[in-house]
Amino acid sequence: MRHVWIVLLALSLSTVVYGQKSAAVRQLEQQRKEALADIEETNKLLQETAQTAKTSLNRLNLLSKQILSRKKVIGFLNQELDEIEKDILNIQGQLRSLKRELGDKQTNYGKSMRGLYKRHSSQDKLLFILSAESFSQSMRRMRYLREYADWQKRQANDIMEKQAEISSKQAEMEKTRAEKRTLLGTRQEESKKLESEEASQKEEVQLLNKKQKDLRADLQKKHRQAEALNRQIEKQIAEEIARAEAEAKAARERRAREQVTEEDKTVPESKNEPIREERVADTKGGYAMTKAEKQLSDHFANNRGRLPYPVAGRHAVVATFGEQQHQELKYVRTSNSGIDIQTSPGADARAVFNGEVTRVFVVPGYNNSVIVRHGNYLTVYSNLSQVYVKAGDRVSTRQAIGRIYSDPEDGNSTILHFQLWKEKTKLDPQPWLE
Repeated sequence: MRHVWIVLLALSLSTVVYGQKSAAVRQLEQQRKEALADIEETNKLLQETAQTAKTSLNRLNLLSKQILSRKKVIGFLNQELDEIEKDILNIQGQLRSLKRELGDKQTNYGKSMRGLYKRHSSQDKLLFILSAESFSQSMRRMRYLREYADWQKRQANDIMEKQAEISSKQAEMEKTRAEKRTLLGTRQEESKKLESEEASQKEEVQLLNKKQKDLRADLQKKHRQAEALNRQIEKQIAEEIARAEAEAKAARERRAREQVTEEDKTVPESKNEPIREERVADTKGGYAMTKAEKQLSDHFANNRGRLPYPVAGRHAVVATFGEQQHQELKYVRTSNSGIDIQTSPGADARAVFNGEVTRVFVVPGYNNSVIVRHGNYLTVYSNLSQVYVKAGDRVSTRQAIGRIYSDPEDGNSTILHFQLWKEKTKLDPQPWLE
């Protein structure tokens, strides 16, 4: 009996250990499910970015996250397999122990039954009882035989229970092995997915590198075009300043001659030379203005923050003034001499204030450009497919001066490049607009 209780205690302890390992497996399975949920969410984002992302960088980051989650899943699967392998070894040990116990019980039971049949028939049992020396001894012999018979029954029941327990453990073993086979198949599938995702990541890196190379080349091209535009504007400004200064110099020389004429009456007055208004520059080397131009310049300056946008309707500033981080190239900074305003296809560019068209010219990458002078301020309207004005025309506030170009290779993107200058200095246009 003592031996039986020891066996039962050992079995109960092994059951507790197995329960703990099953809990560990369940925890690992839950962690694996959470990692798979992360993968599913990331996969949805990847499908969305395939259509909406401007660059491959977001997709590359998502793929990296996907690969990390996939490696977690495989790691959890490996841990689950390790735990299941431990469970299998534990069950195998229990089965060996149970089979040994069953064998011992079967052997002992068989010996007892054979001995009983050999030594004690029904008559032998009766003689065994009647041959007692006293009544009390007879009762003890009867009790012994009854207890011996009960023991045999218990041994038979124990054998049947052990057999049932072995069958249960064998079924448990088969179930655990099936789980292991399933997990091995799952791990193989996850490994294939990981290989596919790593290949996609490599492809994305290659595409990103190519795109960055193309972007850099395009950026250099646009930089050259912007420089060409600025050179044209600066050339026009220099020419206008020189012309205005020449007119101012001529006016000064005329005044000097007139003063000499008044002092020396012998010199005949020139009646054919037209009287021109004197021009005066606000700054040394700046644009020399007439009184009317000076007044226009002051009015322009007084309307800072109230000038209308050079486009009508819905619009958005897609590139601001000055130096800024490139949207797609991490270590590249760009410089913008004005602002870029995106609007709807078919939209017109319009003058932001009264002024005079001083030049219409073409620069590759910016199509047609128009310069409008407002005293010593200038506004520049670039990327026009059509121009409605010519040099020398007077324009008024909000007057259409040209049709903005819509790029068919970029989804009919319609962007006006707008600049603001004061003499030779570029200004940020945005604080001037309403």
